[in-house]
Amino acid sequence: MTHPHAVWSLSGFGDEVDPDPAIQAAVLLALGASHLEVRSAWGTNVSELEPEAVQRLKAIFDEKGLKVSAVASPIGKVDVSLPVEHELARLRRIISVAKALDTKYVRIFSFYRGEDQGQEEIRDAVMERMAALASEAAASDVILLHENEKGIYGDTPERVLDIMETVNSPALRVAWDNANFVQVGVKPYTDGYALLRPYLEYLQVKDAIATTGEVVPSGEGDGELDATIAALAADGYKGFASLEPHLASAHELGGYSGPVAFGIAARAFAGLASKNGVTLA
Repeated sequence: MTHPHAVWSLSGFGDEVDPDPAIQAAVLLALGASHLEVRSAWGTNVSELEPEAVQRLKAIFDEKGLKVSAVASPIGKVDVSLPVEHELARLRRIISVAKALDTKYVRIFSFYRGEDQGQEEIRDAVMERMAALASEAAASDVILLHENEKGIYGDTPERVLDIMETVNSPALRVAWDNANFVQVGVKPYTDGYALLRPYLEYLQVKDAIATTGEVVPSGEGDGELDATIAALAADGYKGFASLEPHLASAHELGGYSGPVAFGIAARAFAGLASKNGVTLA
């Protein structure tokens, strides 16, 4: 069986390697990545990095010859009861970071609800906030990538589609995460791919086991990564594949893997990519 030949840009969450950006960069380069996704550096979340720290970060990446694929912001990973302006103000700051790091992509989320609230109850508030964020992004010429994180409004394919269709902005697109879909009982490719492919702009590489929710290397879980990669390659996807292995115990800034586990995750994904005619560059 011949496969279409596709070239995807390999990236990864640097802070899953080490808090030090120089070590992040060295490990990602050794794994064949051309890009790095920035969530935190020196133990500081990207939303709180001072401008001089961002310049230091840029200098390190420039020296190593790495580009930034996206800024992995925490925008929208808050309770929907907060005022709209709360996340807009944080987004403005993060957009300035994205500009300084020379990337057009900012990852965001679609809000948590109170314990006594259902998803339908918060829908209007979510849409108001997502539309405001998309409008801010469009004005600054950046693209927001919505990640389907467990527990937020957009954690199922249907609700992610609802956001995309309702906000209806070219500045809001889908960051697809197979593992997160598995963790909410979804078969990612079977249940979600056809619905969301028109909006799919960025691939976050994780797999997970359905019964436990445990995150595992690509192809070892129920995330249908093989089918997803094959379909993306056939569709002519030419974007980023960003490794977010989450293979060691989580810490407060997000998932963590360490260099060894990160390498295991990278090799597992590279194997699936190669099988499906995808070159990672």
